[in-house]
Amino acid sequence: MYKKKPFFIVFEGVEGCGKSFQSKKLLNNLKKKRIPALLTREPGGTKSAELIRNLILKDYFNHDSKEKFDKYTDTLLYLAARNEHIKNKIDPALKKKFVVICDRFTDSTLAYQVYGKNVNINFINNIHKFILGKIKPNLTFVLKVSTETSKKRLKKRKTKNRYDNFTQIFYSKAQNSFLKIAKNKKNYFVLNSSKNDSNLEKKIFKIVSAYLKI
Repeated sequence: MYKKKPFFIVFEGVEGCGKSFQSKKLLNNLKKKRIPALLTREPGGTKSAELIRNLILKDYFNHDSKEKFDKYTDTLLYLAARNEHIKNKIDPALKKKFVVICDRFTDSTLAYQVYGKNVNINFINNIHKFILGKIKPNLTFVLKVSTETSKKRLKKRKTKNRYDNFTQIFYSKAQNSFLKIAKNKKNYFVLNSSKNDSNLEKKIFKIVSAYLKI
């Protein structure tokens, strides 16, 4: 029988892997069981963090502008959004013993900023010491997707941000980074999300159910 407790679940992976889709499916399945759950995302999740998200993903991706954010400025914006997100949404929800589902978290910063753009990991870790506190995912799903499937899904998107416009070489590098992060780590599950069927949704809910003892 389910006993109400704080639980933090994160979905990670490259664009087109189905993170957002599967996180919504998980939320619906938890609500069917009447389990208090909340779905959020990064960057964003709160009003202030969404403003920063727009600055990072939309205003930044401006072909008419010759000036671009330095990679450390870019990283600081992500971390600023995370701070707002944790303080105003994630932490309060966990204190209320909600199951919090987050579309991206700290592993995305490692995969994109550290491994993808060569931002110094110590720079991020030092700031995370102040931002994260005791916040740490209880469970992380890394969704692995084929290049072909990722391409098809990204083509279907009506609205795109700058991360939807990177090369497949960049996505391959990022995906390998996620797999490297997840390797041999407890509470990490790497799942193939290339097929569009209900089996993945069922598999994810089965894993979550075992952890929550539903």
